[in-house]
Amino acid sequence: MGGEEVLKYFPACFQRCPGASHTLGRGDPPSVSFAHQPSPHCSPYILEPRGDASPHRRAPGSSMQAESSPSIPHQKMMSSTASSSAQCGACGPGYASPLDAMKGPREEIVYVPCIYRNTGRGKPDFLATVDVDPKSPHYSQVIHRLPMPNLGDELHHSGWNTCSSCFGDTTKKRNRLILPSLISSRIYVVDVGTDPRAPRLFKVVNPEDVFWQCDLGYLHTSHCLGSGEVMISTLGDPAGNGKGGFVLLDGETFDIKGNWEKGDKNPPMGYDFWYQPRHNVLISTEWGIPKYLGYGFNPNDLKKGRYGRRLNVWDWTTHTYVQAIDVGEDAAPLEIRFLHNPDAAEGFVGCTISSAIHRFYKTECGDWAAEKVIQVPSKKVEGWLLPDMPGFITDILISLDDRFLYFSNWIHGDVRQYDISDTRRPRLVGQVFVGGSISKGGPVVVLRDEELQSQPEPFVIQGKKVPGGPQMIQLSLDGKRLYVTTSLYSAWDRQFYPDLIRDGSVMLQIDVDTEKGGLSVNRNFLVDFGKEPGGPCMAHEMRYPGGDCTSDIWV
Repeated sequence: MGGEEVLKYFPACFQRCPGASHTLGRGDPPSVSFAHQPSPHCSPYILEPRGDASPHRRAPGSSMQAESSPSIPHQKMMSSTASSSAQCGACGPGYASPLDAMKGPREEIVYVPCIYRNTGRGKPDFLATVDVDPKSPHYSQVIHRLPMPNLGDELHHSGWNTCSSCFGDTTKKRNRLILPSLISSRIYVVDVGTDPRAPRLFKVVNPEDVFWQCDLGYLHTSHCLGSGEVMISTLGDPAGNGKGGFVLLDGETFDIKGNWEKGDKNPPMGYDFWYQPRHNVLISTEWGIPKYLGYGFNPNDLKKGRYGRRLNVWDWTTHTYVQAIDVGEDAAPLEIRFLHNPDAAEGFVGCTISSAIHRFYKTECGDWAAEKVIQVPSKKVEGWLLPDMPGFITDILISLDDRFLYFSNWIHGDVRQYDISDTRRPRLVGQVFVGGSISKGGPVVVLRDEELQSQPEPFVIQGKKVPGGPQMIQLSLDGKRLYVTTSLYSAWDRQFYPDLIRDGSVMLQIDVDTEKGGLSVNRNFLVDFGKEPGGPCMAHEMRYPGGDCTSDIWV
């Protein structure tokens, strides 16, 4: 493959970075490798789940190095990009590399979608702007609210019109926040550039346009692409059946351009996704079939194919679905994160119902595989929905230097920090309980616990007993502060934590030891969404105006 052919694998905006002499040299060898059809010695189309220490399948006579070695040392991360950064300067949105991002300014405000659906209050969801600057007189307060013009949307996740994937394009500016609606399938585009502290509505994409043009619905993750476009993953079709697909938006007008995916194969479900052009891959996950999720969690839906079990692998260049990786029946793999180093062909995914973390990786044969590297043991309990209580891993993220993995156990109530210097053997180095269902004095009695000697004390901060459990998490660029909100999804909030509907969710801040590991709650920080003017509401995902470790992808 010649240099001209290599160029098609990289976004044009990155190629245009002025002075970037080594971002992509025309004589450089291609860094893209992907096998559409695995060889007879490689994993089959459906990969069976592997246990914690099970051996990898490999071609006879091949070494284990490519599939078992941990990530490339982060000191070598983005060497070509970093060298171009010195010449390029501030080329466009975001940062030249993840390590450059860690040197970015401290966060001062955070955008948080707040949900009123299923509260009975008849209010529209809104976007809250929260002051997180400790020097500000409005520290840990909501300083602005942007209500949506419709009821019942269920705002959920958010993304940007452009990010570090377009760092090399001086014409791009991160000034629009994309808010897809999980239930209504409406898309809100919010202007955060004119006044970052007081966002205003810029455009509304109606759900019928999504339905008719894409035959998709139930929108989830929004990512900006290096092409300047915006892509949004979906859980299903307009009727609520499961269907994994992607809505593509024009990055300037935000008109629907159609479906990203091509071909006649689609996964049976969808949810989150992450892409990495250097390895010609996009991997998506599966939560469940929307029409069964809508009313809450029903144990009778288990073992009926209604919850997800696959990581779905897509060819980045052809937009086709090429492989499925089985992580276990009813595992419900949700949030997926590649390592930030774009040369690293591996990452992690959190499985909610099975309460496991799987490492996914590229094999020597060019296809992809997964292995379970963390298992949160269920607890034997009385007074709960089931006799075995899973941790319910609902969000994960990786620090920008690829040193630490963080995740939340929404039901058990703890946030964890793992050292992932060896990606195959994560090591627990920090843990803190900030709510959950197993606190002393509550309705649940723990009968057998493989991890704890006793049930944790109820979590109280500034006189408020926190309802719910830790759910969405967001890490500061420097890795020293972890923000936490407590709402998962309004129908499940209402079922698992009725007090959350009555009292509203909270936003917390956890201080992080980035040297030895360790987590501790900042007792001076509390955003109480139970005190909102429109009544208590549920707060979900968090975004910094300049980008963060779950919004930006380096290519």
